[in-house]
Order: sequence, then C-alpha cells, then structure tokens
Amino acid sequence: MKNLKYILIAVASVFFTFAACSDDDNNKGGVEPPVYDMTGFAKGADVSWLTEMEKSGAKFYNTLGRETECMSLLRDLGMNSIRLRVWVNPTDGWCNKSDMLVKAWRANALGMRLLIDFHYSDTWADPGKQTKPVAWQSLSYDELKAAVAEHTTDVLTALKELNITPEWVQVGNETGDGMLWEDGRASTNMAQYAELNNAGYDAVKAVFPDAKVIVHLQSGDDNEMFRWMFDGLKDNGGKWDVIGMSLYPEPDTWEAMNTACLNNMADMISRYDTEVMLCEVGMSWDSPEESRDFLTDLITKCKAIANDKCLGIFYWEPQAYNGWNDYTLGAFDNSGKPTVALDAFK
Repeated sequence: MKNLKYILIAVASVFFTFAACSDDDNNKGGVEPPVYDMTGFAKGADVSWLTEMEKSGAKFYNTLGRETECMSLLRDLGMNSIRLRVWVNPTDGWCNKSDMLVKAWRANALGMRLLIDFHYSDTWADPGKQTKPVAWQSLSYDELKAAVAEHTTDVLTALKELNITPEWVQVGNETGDGMLWEDGRASTNMAQYAELNNAGYDAVKAVFPDAKVIVHLQSGDDNEMFRWMFDGLKDNGGKWDVIGMSLYPEPDTWEAMNTACLNNMADMISRYDTEVMLCEVGMSWDSPEESRDFLTDLITKCKAIANDKCLGIFYWEPQAYNGWNDYTLGAFDNSGKPTVALDAFK
C-alpha cells in the first residue's frame, strides 16, 4: 500500500488545484459558495471511466466554459455520491483495485459518499455475460466461494487502510441470472448463486459492518424478474440489505418505465421489507430535456417513498462524451460540458 499512498500524494496537488478552481468560480462577483448536502438521499454518478478518460486527454468544463475537475463539477451540480466498479484483473489495468482506489480517494477528499461495485470478473459483468476471472476459471466451487471472499476482503481492506469507508457495496453487477457462470447461474442453480452472493456479503460485513450490501439487477421496471430472483435468494438463505436496480428508458418511453419501476420498488419494499436504490440510470445525451424530465420525475418520486426506503439514484458515466467508447447515454455534450439533464440533481 505504500506505493499507492505515494501515487495519491503525487496526484493530490493537481486534483486540489482543479477543485479550488471550481470553488473560485462560485465565489466570483460576491456569490456565496455553495453548501454541499452530503447526507440523506444519495444523488450520484458512476464515473469509473474517469481516470482512463483523463489519461486519453479528455477535459471537462463547467457551464461557464472553465476547465474543472470532473468530480468537483458533479458535486457543484448537486451530486453527493460516487459509484466505482472493480474488476479482478483487467488486461489493460483500468478499474482494477489500484485504479479504483485512486478515484475513491479523490471522491473521499471531496466529502462525497461511496458505492463500490464488484463485478467479480476481469471485464464487464451484465445480463449477457458473467464471466469468471481468468485466474478463477479452474477453481472448484468451494474454491470459487473462497476467491469471492478473498477478493472482496482484499479490495475493501485496501480502502480501510486509506481511511475510506464506503456506504454501500454491490456484490455483483446486474445479476439478473446470477454471477460467475456457470457455477453461479441462478436459472440453473439458485442455491449456488445464493452461496456465492453470501460469500461476498459476509466479506463486506467483516471489513465494514455498517456498509449496506446491494444485490443489483437490470431492468428495474421488470417486476416478474425481480420477484423470481429475490424469492429464489430468500428461499436459499441469500443475504442482502438493499435491492438495486438499473433503468435506461428511451426519450419517448420514460414516463411508462418510471411508473413501472416505482411500482416495482413499492412491491420490493413491501414483499421483502427491504430498502431499494437506483444504481444505474441513463438516457441518450442528445435528448437532454427529456433526460432532465425523466430524472426530475424519478428523483422527486423516489424521495417521496415512505420512510426513506429509496436510498438514492446514480447516473451511469454521465461524463462520457464525444463518442467515448461508443457510449451515447452520458449527460455531457460534445464540448465536454454538462447538459441540462443534470439540472435534475440540483
């Protein structure tokens, strides 16, 4: 960990220079600096691409056209939380433990809250693929459970050694059919998926007992899938604290999808006496007004859910712009400025 600490010290001066620039803009003309609300309902973004984008030369600008460090900019736009994915051993190094720690340190320095998203893969884990890390592919099932626990413990212990405490931890990403296929494919062996999930859950609690563990599924408007999954986990002793959802509507479908998602949330809260969270949302970057309306409606109604059972909402990679990795659901325009979509977070 010593080498990582030296890296963090090396980037600190650059980071705080950008952060100070953001605050300076708010003080121009006698304007009072903003008061950042870092409690209550989580309003955040997954910015896991950020360091890779910066390395490629990507710049970010506030609405005045001034270059600004990205997380500081998002904080100024009303966000209070950051979500970061972790891959086990990615071939290019991005989103591995060390890369995640650099971004987590930056978020923590800004006072932002943190959600860590374990994919348990060397690359994307999502509804279409839940591929085991290369180093785990020959492991027995019992060894696989141990690997999940060891990896989770290792990453979270590294955060703890930097005095960074995540508020939430995802055990798997969009696990609508389980994870670590084929051993943990829920449709063929729900019991084994539940045990793999629990290996991660228990490891989180051993390092950070107060962190809330999220089981995150895609298609937050699909109540049938959510009932199938969480009935299956419950029947097999599966553990979770929060049910996480993704929601990616089209500009002309968001109203119906919001309604279905909110109905699903209400059912999950009632059926399992659980909290819920929108871990990923997004809409096409070139429909900013529709995206703003979608987000405003969703945030307003999620915050109104009784007993604060909806914990928050995270936009997925809003800072991606100008065709970055062919992703088109960000919330920045091609000049590197945030669109009006993010006004919903103010």
